[in-house]
Amino acid sequence: MRRILPTPAAEVDLAEAYAYPGDRWLRLNMVSAADGAAWLKGLSEGLSGKGDRRVFGVLRGLADVVLTGAATVRAEGYGPARPRASWAGLREGRPPAPPIAVVTRRIDLDLAGPLFCEADPAARTIVLTTERAPKERRDEAARHAEVIVAGDEHVDPALALRELAARGLGRMLCEGGPRINAQLAAAGLVDELCLTISPLLTGGDAARILDGVPSRTRLTLSHLLEEDDFLFCKYTREPA
Repeated sequence: MRRILPTPAAEVDLAEAYAYPGDRWLRLNMVSAADGAAWLKGLSEGLSGKGDRRVFGVLRGLADVVLTGAATVRAEGYGPARPRASWAGLREGRPPAPPIAVVTRRIDLDLAGPLFCEADPAARTIVLTTERAPKERRDEAARHAEVIVAGDEHVDPALALRELAARGLGRMLCEGGPRINAQLAAAGLVDELCLTISPLLTGGDAARILDGVPSRTRLTLSHLLEEDDFLFCKYTREPA
């Protein structure tokens, strides 16, 4: 993988290129088609490539926690993050894999699935939910995961991130989907966007990487990488 910006280079150390700048930071990681589609046939996998999967692995290895929405968990068939040998140096002093934190208003998830029953005890799945979630669902989730109530009727994004940070999970990686991305951006919480642009035109009715409440976050392009016609953009939020 080569770097185009800011300084051209034939090879890039991805762990260095994507190192967190501090202990409290929220980055979004998404892939889109060249025409802006956030999925192909309902899944992001069809837009991905070898380099994108490599970046995806490094970003997970660097993160304290992986944040995602319930719809993405259901659509993409999420399981727990599995430890990788390549993460050993990245995760020194931390659990071998980051926990998955799921934002879900009503806990309409498969609580008997791998995400809840196969997570390492050192990185239990986290459920970020609401006071209005059915009590029986909250009680069932608590048998397999850590349940954090972060709002009354809807999950409050700022409160959810504060709760994660209070548990030492400040370096956060959000993998979407587009609706939770839009909520985080509207709340002014996004520090960084890692966007892979796939060399595909797809058309159709797929959402963009933000789909929901409007927002306006001014970004600066920190780096641009390329491999096999895929572009890997890292944008950071401009200081207020």
